[in-house]
Parts: sequence; C-alpha cells; structure tokens
Amino acid sequence: MSDTLPGRRTVAHAASPSFRASRPLADHLQQLHVDLIDLHLQGKQAHWNVVGKNFRDLHLQLDEVVAAAREFSDDLAERMRAIYVTPDGRAATVADRSSLAEFPADEVDTAETVDLITTALYTVAGTARRIHDAVDAEDPTTADLLHSILERIEQLAWMIDSENRIANRSIPRPINE
Repeated sequence: MSDTLPGRRTVAHAASPSFRASRPLADHLQQLHVDLIDLHLQGKQAHWNVVGKNFRDLHLQLDEVVAAAREFSDDLAERMRAIYVTPDGRAATVADRSSLAEFPADEVDTAETVDLITTALYTVAGTARRIHDAVDAEDPTTADLLHSILERIEQLAWMIDSENRIANRSIPRPINE
C-alpha cells in the first residue's frame, strides 16, 4: 500500500524557523516539563489522601497547585514545540527523570502534606532557577515563560508553607527593614 493518496505527489516539507533550540536548551526545558508533570500528579495524590485539621482549605489549595502545574506544563510543552523540541511527558519518562521526591501512597496528615507539597513546589522552582540563566542566554522569550512559572510556583509555596509556619520563629525568617 502506498503512503500517499492516488494522484498526489509527495513533496518534502521545509520550514525556515528563525530560531531552533540547541540540545542543552531542549534538555533544560524537558527537565522542567517533567518536574511540572510530576508536581501535577503529586498534587492530585495529596488532594485525594490528605486528612486532618484544616483539611478542606488544604484540599482546595492543592487544586490550585494541580491547575498551575498542568497549565504550565502545557504552556512549556507548546513552547518547546514552537522551537522544535519534542516534549516527552510519558509516565515512564516522568518516573525516571523527575527531580521531585516520591509522594506517599497512603493517607497523609495535613501538616506533613504541607511540608511535602511545599518541598515539591520549591524543587520545581529550583529547577526553573537552575536552568534560567542558560535558557535566557539562548532564548529570552522562553525565559519569560520561566519567570511566569517561578512567580506562581513560589507564590503557591509561600501560601501553603504558611499553614505550618510559626510567626517570627519559623525558618527562613522574613527580612525586616
């Protein structure tokens, strides 16, 4: 059987993009993509299995984490495609390459969930910060996307972490002028 329809010629497609990612840029973006997917999955795992004091508030906050991680992983994947990188979001790839620590399979108390999700959020932020300068040097447009990701992920980390903080005694201490 032919790969073309009868009467149609096969014409090679040739695009002339103004920018194509390098292998290092592709690898950096793939790492962040995997971490965001894992954050989405961990957020749902926590959402389903969190129990304890302030359950409802944390349950709803976890939905915010999930929504942000899903949106950012999709935005990043679409940016990757725009600069000729093929994102890999398969389960095996995420399991193999994620920077995030594994989330527990059982019920998790709200206080522990706060610590685990905050750590996961800061891990994703750490990946974005680690790759930022190299991404910015090669493609400032993609670095702008990293800025948006960092802004929201660090905001969510602060909000969720505040559930376990003790005013003026928790580490890190706020900077006071």
